[in-house]
Amino acid sequence: MPNTEIKKVAMLFAGGPAPAANAVIGTAAHAFLNAGIEVYGIKHGYSNLIDFDGSAPLVEGEHYINISHDSLAHARSSQGIMIGTARSNPGKHVTSPDDLHDSEKTAPLGRVYNALVELGVDALISIGGDDTLKTANKMKLYQDTLPEDKKRLPVVHLPKTIDNDYMGIDFTFGYFTAAEFLATEMRNLNYDASAGQAYFVCEAMGRSAGWLAYGAAIAGEACMVLSVEDVVGELRGEEEVADGSGKTETRTIMHVDKIVKRIVDMMLKRESQGRPYGVIVVAEGMAEYLPQKFLSGIARDDHGHIAIASVNLGKMLADEVAKAYKERTGKSRKVNGLQLGYESRCALPHAFDIMLGSQIGVGAYRALVEDGMNGVMISVGGQLDLTFVPFEDLVDPKTLVTKVRFIERDSDFYKLARFIETSVDE
Repeated sequence: MPNTEIKKVAMLFAGGPAPAANAVIGTAAHAFLNAGIEVYGIKHGYSNLIDFDGSAPLVEGEHYINISHDSLAHARSSQGIMIGTARSNPGKHVTSPDDLHDSEKTAPLGRVYNALVELGVDALISIGGDDTLKTANKMKLYQDTLPEDKKRLPVVHLPKTIDNDYMGIDFTFGYFTAAEFLATEMRNLNYDASAGQAYFVCEAMGRSAGWLAYGAAIAGEACMVLSVEDVVGELRGEEEVADGSGKTETRTIMHVDKIVKRIVDMMLKRESQGRPYGVIVVAEGMAEYLPQKFLSGIARDDHGHIAIASVNLGKMLADEVAKAYKERTGKSRKVNGLQLGYESRCALPHAFDIMLGSQIGVGAYRALVEDGMNGVMISVGGQLDLTFVPFEDLVDPKTLVTKVRFIERDSDFYKLARFIETSVDE
């Protein structure tokens, strides 16, 4: 048995689902259980911890599960999330290091800490996206402010997002499964488009960066792909926006008319080649760059993001493209807008994502037990080699905001998409 003071760990999953989630959870649990360490799976993210006030204990089966070897049978390759997920955010009021000394703003973090201490756990394993990484960092920083005699729970974070936009790791588990799932739909749509000489504008998931849109477009033989990385040059602009109090701010926006023109230019190029059909992929995150007139009435979530699904960017662009095409040619061309992505989040994981997720799960054990680490994210690269990235390398120390990993426009991955799509003279 390992020489460690850790006898019980808590593990939670937050944010949107991702294929191979159970490979991560199951393999991490397996490693701890083999070392004689108990594993509590906290059900549905922070939602069962954030309101804990000590008046009633957390209930096994309702608020958490005691994971055993028996419960892990066939889990590694299964779909879904065995401990569930939620988007509750106990750190949403902490937006600067000074806030960590504000008892009111840190109260939700304190309740989470107290709940974990009540359960008797010795460490926290956080699995989730960049917002969950921010929360993990705040949980670590919150404990740094506690009196010396208070128990410390080391925190490690396991990166999850089908968007693949994480700093500190090349590819996140579930990305390849999601890209393949969307690519399969796009290949089917290509045959539909060919039969009816039409176009589909597919809105793919990817709020901050275009990895999923690009990966699916490459594998799905799309004729064009656009993402936030492409909102540059003539496609990029600014507008002044006033809030409810009359205060104005400058927003970066995309010029929708110029994006529509580029798409129509591509359609005309394909017509000249005898291919008047195709699939166009746009990343949902481009909705964040829409001029304000397109965002009226769109709500925001606990993390301050607009409700992108409510924008329906794919349909909006499809309607604009159909109208612009008719104005330029005098002819009609059917252009359909679709939102894709949610269907992929609990897809049956591919072998590579299972291997990647399993190694990330084992990384949690190795960081906490073998190396006694705290405040690190598990990363995998090369031949599934493990590394441990400190939170301070991933989170801005002043704003406590994570850094987004965009597709670099001079990278060979970006250029690959340009080589195989229908080129448009700019």
